[in-house]
Amino acid sequence: MGDSAIKVGIVGVGYLGKFHAEKYAASAKAKLIAVVDTDEARAKEIGAAVGVEAMTDYRALLGRVQCVSIAVPTRFHYQVARDFIDAGIDVLVEKPLTAEIGEARELVEAARKTDVILQVGHLERFNPAIRRLEGVVKDPKFIECHRLAPFIERGTDVNVVLDLMIHDIDVIASLVRSPVVRVEAVGVPVLTDKPDIANARINFANGCIANVTASRVSLKRERKIRFFQPDAYISIDYDQRRVQIYRKPAPGAGWLDIRAENIEIKDGDALADEIDSFLDCVAARTLPLVGGAEALLALEIASMISKQF
Repeated sequence: MGDSAIKVGIVGVGYLGKFHAEKYAASAKAKLIAVVDTDEARAKEIGAAVGVEAMTDYRALLGRVQCVSIAVPTRFHYQVARDFIDAGIDVLVEKPLTAEIGEARELVEAARKTDVILQVGHLERFNPAIRRLEGVVKDPKFIECHRLAPFIERGTDVNVVLDLMIHDIDVIASLVRSPVVRVEAVGVPVLTDKPDIANARINFANGCIANVTASRVSLKRERKIRFFQPDAYISIDYDQRRVQIYRKPAPGAGWLDIRAENIEIKDGDALADEIDSFLDCVAARTLPLVGGAEALLALEIASMISKQF
C-alpha cells in the first residue's frame, strides 16, 4: 500500500458496515484508519477483525480521513453525513440517502457547495446483471418488478418502500430517464407499524409504466425485473444472475423465428465494485455513478409512493 492510499473511516459497523470494513481493508487503494459504532463492543470486535482502531464517536474521525462510509440507521444519515460534508470529507452513505426529502435536498446542496463527493449505496447499479444491460434496455414501455424477502428486523426503521423498493425505483429511473407524472400505490403493514408489502404503478411522462412490488414478509426470496420494449422483452433474475432477451424477428419473419438469448452473468462483488468506484471518484474528483442527485430522484419517487398509504 503506497502513500497514495486514501484514508478512510467507517461509521456504523452493524450488518452492512461490517462488509464495508472488510472491503476497504482488502483494497490496495484504501488505508482504513478506524471504525466507529455507538456500540463499543461491536466497534472493538470489527476493529480487531480488520486490524484498525475502534471508536464510539464519529467526530473523532474529522481531520484524520479523506472519506467515509456511513452505514448507520437511516434516521441518523442526515446529521452524520452533514458533519463530514461540512468538514470537506467525501461521503458514501448507504441507501436511502435520508428518511426525509428536505434533509436529502440539504445534503445534496451542501455537497455541491463544498465540492464534496456524495455517493449513495444503491448497490443494484453495480450488479453485473444491470451493468450488462447498458445499451440493451432502450425506450421500455412497460416494466414489471418483484422484490420479495422473508422478514428480518434489520431495516424496519423505515417502510418497505425505503427499505427494499427504492433499489428498483433507482434502477428504473436510471433506465427510463423521464419525469414521473403520476403514482398509484397501496401499502400494508403486516408485522411492523409501517407498510411491509407495497405495490406501486409509476407513470412516466414518456408513456412508460412501471409496476413495482416489494415485500419483506414473503415466504421466499425473489428479485426479478422485466422490461417490455418495441423490439425486445428482457428478463433479469438478480438472484440467479440470469438475463434472458427475446428480440423481435427481422421484418418478414414469423413469430416462430423469435430466439431467446440466455446470458449467464459471472459472479461479481457489487459492494467491492461500488467501494472501488467511490475510491476512484475520491482520487480523481469525478462524479459517482449514483450521486446525490440520482439518490434524491429515487427518494422523491419513493416519497410520492409512500404518501399514498
